[in-house]
Amino acid sequence: MATAALSATDVAEPIRCIVRPYRTIEVLLEEVVGIDAPAREVMFSSGRRLGFRYLVLAPGARTSYFGHEEWSVVAPGLKTIEDARQLRSRLLLSFEHAERSEDPRERKRLMTIAIIGGGPTGVELAGSIAELSRFTLARDFRNIQSRNTRIMLVEGQPRLLVGFSDKAASFARRRLERLGVEVRTGCLVDYLGPGELGIAGERLPVGLVFWAAGVQASPLGAATGGRTDRTGRVFVEPTLEVSGVPGIFALGDVAHCRDADGRPLPGLAQVARQQGLHLGRGLVAAIRYGRALEPFVYGSRGNTAIVGRHAGVFELGRLKMTGWTAWLAWAAIHVYLLVGFQHRLLVSLQWLWRYLTYERGARLIAFRNDTIPLPARDSVEER
Repeated sequence: MATAALSATDVAEPIRCIVRPYRTIEVLLEEVVGIDAPAREVMFSSGRRLGFRYLVLAPGARTSYFGHEEWSVVAPGLKTIEDARQLRSRLLLSFEHAERSEDPRERKRLMTIAIIGGGPTGVELAGSIAELSRFTLARDFRNIQSRNTRIMLVEGQPRLLVGFSDKAASFARRRLERLGVEVRTGCLVDYLGPGELGIAGERLPVGLVFWAAGVQASPLGAATGGRTDRTGRVFVEPTLEVSGVPGIFALGDVAHCRDADGRPLPGLAQVARQQGLHLGRGLVAAIRYGRALEPFVYGSRGNTAIVGRHAGVFELGRLKMTGWTAWLAWAAIHVYLLVGFQHRLLVSLQWLWRYLTYERGARLIAFRNDTIPLPARDSVEER
């Protein structure tokens, strides 16, 4: 969605539609602002309170700027559908502004894009933007050469894809550099402002900055009164019950859950999915038949990331793949995780068509006002 490969309707399904067959489920559009654990109540922004016997928290995580929340204005993260739509609008508008600019320096700045964070999200985003600029958009503009877009991937660690093997990280770097991406590892961001990025004391003019460097758990975990780790995840027992708070459960990115070896489980979709299935079935058995909840046991399905249109990395235990086969594994996993057969079928067909033609049909600019923060010296001229 963020790089115009798919639209929101291709990947999202209304929650009410998903739970339609289950008549005992009620869906409420509300914002939870607090949890009163002793009173067994959830507090909403509307002032309403909802009592509960059991409470399951699965609110996910939000982007973390490591104490620099002001950076969110110029460097959006990628966590929600709305984030993806805004990121896509900023990306496409940057090329549109460059197309109409008559200043070579300003045009160069607008066509400089930085991605902060060299994990799977950052690597996939950098590769996708590189392909978008070098193939799809190259035929659409008259005054700019989108192939000359400068794309930087900045990672604070010594290498990319820290959760993968050295072989996978080296492969990803080589593939990105082949696509023209400038990879900078071991570099920390020390400044972010409109039109400017600071890395290790160096100031660089940039048109866009996207943040993929860190996450912070939803504050609802701490609202339970349970103990949290440094990222805000609340500690849970093997049954996924919040430690010291009976009757309240947490799963996914908000839960600090450990595997059989005592290591914290990663914030991956497959972890949350397995926890949801396990806890859902366990609570039904506890409520209906009085059975005790069983501990959650995570079974890894492997880690994967793509680097461009037909290259990826996939690792599962001793099985390690790179290249075309890893790309196919990534595509199969992501299609499988989509909700609804029609989405799986349509996305598969659209990916095949766009792979063959280099086209991207979801190039909708949904935001126009204040989408791209401009440097102060250029703001009057641009407007």
